[in-house]
Amino acid sequence: MLKYDSYDIVLQEIPNEISLCFTITGCQLACDGCHSEHLWNPQNGTDLTPELFHGLLVKYEKTITCILFMGGEWHNQKLLELISIAKQQKLKIALYTGLNEKQIRRKYFELLQNLDFIKTGKWIPSLGGLDQCTTNQQLKNVKSGEILNKYFIR
Repeated sequence: MLKYDSYDIVLQEIPNEISLCFTITGCQLACDGCHSEHLWNPQNGTDLTPELFHGLLVKYEKTITCILFMGGEWHNQKLLELISIAKQQKLKIALYTGLNEKQIRRKYFELLQNLDFIKTGKWIPSLGGLDQCTTNQQLKNVKSGEILNKYFIR
């Protein structure tokens, strides 16, 4: 079952979008330096059912432009079901994953085809996040191919 730890409306994760962000539990990567180790346990969290998801989309329909899943690709069929609901509401879809794009393309091709944005790259503390030139992570507009890291570097 797809479970989430929390959700929030976020303004800075996807440039020029107001995103309803779900933090998904059950992450299998266990990155060194992870600030959210409680997300590794797939038993943690609340079931993200289609009914609950749709209800939140209705609640925030006048506010949000995008849905962001922080993780969850390991439940790709469940994510695809939720993405279908969001696309009916004309929302953009983003995924943050610690995998690289090649891994996503090979293992979760259908999921990738349904995304507007994807952030890839395992968290490596010494390299930093999107706000660092040294990062191994990349935020990409899947439709245009544009790399969006420049929006985070000050």
